[in-house]
Amino acid sequence: MNDTSPQAPQGLDGASGFIASEEDAGKRLDAVMAAKLEGLSRNRVQALIKGGEVQVNGKTVEEPKHKVHEGDRLSLTMPEPEDPEPQGEDIPLDIVYEDDALIVIDKPAGLVVHPGAGNWTGTLVNALIAHCGDSLSGIGGVKRPGIVHRLDKDTSGLLVVAKTDIAHQGLSEQFADHGRTGPLERAYLALVWGGPGALRGTIEANLARSESNRQKMTVVRKGGREAITHWQVIERFGPVDQPPLASLMECRLETGRTHQIRVHMAHIGLPLIGDQVYGAGFKTKANPLPEPLRSAVLEFPRQALHAGVLAFEHPVSGETLYFESEMPEDFATLLEALRKF
Repeated sequence: MNDTSPQAPQGLDGASGFIASEEDAGKRLDAVMAAKLEGLSRNRVQALIKGGEVQVNGKTVEEPKHKVHEGDRLSLTMPEPEDPEPQGEDIPLDIVYEDDALIVIDKPAGLVVHPGAGNWTGTLVNALIAHCGDSLSGIGGVKRPGIVHRLDKDTSGLLVVAKTDIAHQGLSEQFADHGRTGPLERAYLALVWGGPGALRGTIEANLARSESNRQKMTVVRKGGREAITHWQVIERFGPVDQPPLASLMECRLETGRTHQIRVHMAHIGLPLIGDQVYGAGFKTKANPLPEPLRSAVLEFPRQALHAGVLAFEHPVSGETLYFESEMPEDFATLLEALRKF
């Protein structure tokens, strides 16, 4: 952000606010604030208002054309400045494959893919910039150089990143096609609570942002984006004469929406073990379990989801590349504890 902090105009009441004068009465909020606060353009003031950074008499107002009254106390909270261009950081990478066009990474759980709110450093992008240097510059956008798909922070597994514009275009087209006409393949291992009656199936349920929590996705009957997940049961856990306590499942994506597997599995009553967003209500299922399984479940630090298979057509050579990733130690430890139950 290039704007400087607002300077105190005449009539200032505090470091970032002022009392509206008789002259301000009847005017638009954005016009009054832009006139009084030096260093901020009207467009910038409008963006700050819409972003919930402006208060009138202590209440947030998000409408730039709000009419000001004499005596109104107008205040502005300037957001923290953000570096719009991520910098390279020396972060270890588990590189599965690399050539001049692309790089395949086995991402550990806990690593954010690209910079965003609350995670401007320490991301996969920061690591890639340091590793690849200027070759990533401008490919796919400043904050997402080379990224054609992503994994959630706490999902582990395989991820491909483009190193050239040609590779970025070719990979992006494959992911947009969802593998329907090409060799693109994405398979995940998931440990879920419970188990389905069938051995395999398909979930077709559109997804959209939750209206009550914009950080979450939800299944919607109308609108949203098409989302299709194919699943099959690999292993069930628990006494044979009772419904499964948990299951190891393979989920294959036909589409790639945000949180798709996590939302879809919760939608059919099989939330991922450890998912604090979509399966938090199931955490109590661990309480009656015997040790050491109880501790293994309660101490598992993330959703039990691992991107174990990734295949695609090389965007330059045309060769089909296929990669498999072994389940990480935390996933394997939880799986072993379930097998002993």
